[in-house]
Amino acid sequence: MLHRASASTRLLQKCVSRSLSSTSPACYPPRSPDKINYNQLSFADAPDTEHVNYKRVTANDLEQRREPPTRVKLLVRDFIEDSLYNPHYGYFPKQADIFTTTDPIHFTSLRNTVEFQEEVGRRYAEYGPDGDGPGRQIWHTPTELFQPWYGQAIAQCLVSEYLLKYFPYEDFVIYEIGAGNGTLARDILDYIQERYPEVYDRTRYRIIEISGNLARLQREKLADKHPCVDIVHKSIFRWDTRESAPCFFLAMEVIDNFAHDMIRYDLRTLEPYQGLVTIDAHGDFGTHYTRVTDPLIASFLALRRRLAHPLPIPRLLKRSAALRTLYTNLPFAPNLSAPEFIPTRLLSLLRTLRQHFPRHRLLLSDFSSLPDTIVGVTAPVVQTRYRNETVPCTTLLVKQGYFDIFFPTDFGRLRDMYEQILSQPLPLSLPEEALPRSPLSTSASPVSLGSNFFSSYHWKNRRPPTDGVASASGIPVGERKSSVYTHAEFMATHADLDKTRLRSGENPILELYQNVKFLF
Repeated sequence: MLHRASASTRLLQKCVSRSLSSTSPACYPPRSPDKINYNQLSFADAPDTEHVNYKRVTANDLEQRREPPTRVKLLVRDFIEDSLYNPHYGYFPKQADIFTTTDPIHFTSLRNTVEFQEEVGRRYAEYGPDGDGPGRQIWHTPTELFQPWYGQAIAQCLVSEYLLKYFPYEDFVIYEIGAGNGTLARDILDYIQERYPEVYDRTRYRIIEISGNLARLQREKLADKHPCVDIVHKSIFRWDTRESAPCFFLAMEVIDNFAHDMIRYDLRTLEPYQGLVTIDAHGDFGTHYTRVTDPLIASFLALRRRLAHPLPIPRLLKRSAALRTLYTNLPFAPNLSAPEFIPTRLLSLLRTLRQHFPRHRLLLSDFSSLPDTIVGVTAPVVQTRYRNETVPCTTLLVKQGYFDIFFPTDFGRLRDMYEQILSQPLPLSLPEEALPRSPLSTSASPVSLGSNFFSSYHWKNRRPPTDGVASASGIPVGERKSSVYTHAEFMATHADLDKTRLRSGENPILELYQNVKFLF
């Protein structure tokens, strides 16, 4: 759980930020003694004057490096991806440690929430105290905290949908990204094997895992007991295999660590500018803004315009050019808006699902809001662990690999983006006609005549039907559109609440994670 920093913690934060941003004097010349702010982020940011000569790089370009780069510039999303996922110095490969309980918490034996929190604290203490410097970055998920009941709730949701739509004509195919150490997959498969053996016999479970260490842990946990599991060590953003069968796609507590881009708007013209991070010869950071040239940023902004999602600028300024001119001419007035962080990598995921998993059903869960974020619209929390204390930071520009960077998600906008992307036709190289026909449809199925054969009316809560895929009646019926649920709503529907109820009647699986939502 995140807590607001006290004054002493904020002072500690500044010390940590400076110490972690510094580099060895044996490697670089000493810093200028009058340079007092190494990680500046303000309306008047001025990058190193030599930044025009810096090499432009991406996170992919830096994958083989064993030390953070210098004299480069990169988009904010590439800086975040490099900080979190670089195989040699990234946060997740080197610092993160998943909170794992050796045995499940026995909720029904605990008296109340206070006793439950004490039990969780006792299990955290088993990791031991941190030494000097940044400690192990221990973080927990509801999967681990409520095992196996959380995983069983997910399994019940998926199995219900599968039995309703596909059994016994199609296999039960599940994909998962961000699978951690495999606990969720294990709990789902254990539940299906015990409760629905006929479904288990038709189950295929594939994990797409970017981390080599986690892929190894997943194989150790799952391979012997569940041979239906296939673990692919690969980034979902490099996925190039098409799954034409109906499948379920899980992304649980993973998109909060998807990289975002940072943009700011010219308050005179409302033109967006993309943010870049510059890293000088000493490893110090700056920010630089240019007109939008990145295709992914441009695609996101175009999609947002189609969806009529408003810009994060005060309404009066958006409506009146004269008022914007007056405002920007005021003394000390900024010429750029506050930073806005846009989920460009999330857009990449949705496009991947549309292209390579055309008959998928997405189940996604993550934070809908966060405390202690840095300055900006939909800004992230940047934090580390120092001497057993969580230290939130006030800037994104921190030493690569030592800090967690995670974002909230606007689930209403996510749902709009997702449904808009799914409504678009596949690329010409991947025609819908290539999809195998459903066993429920005949060779003379009228589905091939198009989704408007029976009626021009479409339900607002359903997607257009897919050619070659029919319902049990043989009539083409589009997939139900996704809905957004709170954590409590989803668990109240699918979980066995008796298993997590305390003796006082309180139920942590409903009462915790109030800032988490589901898309399904």
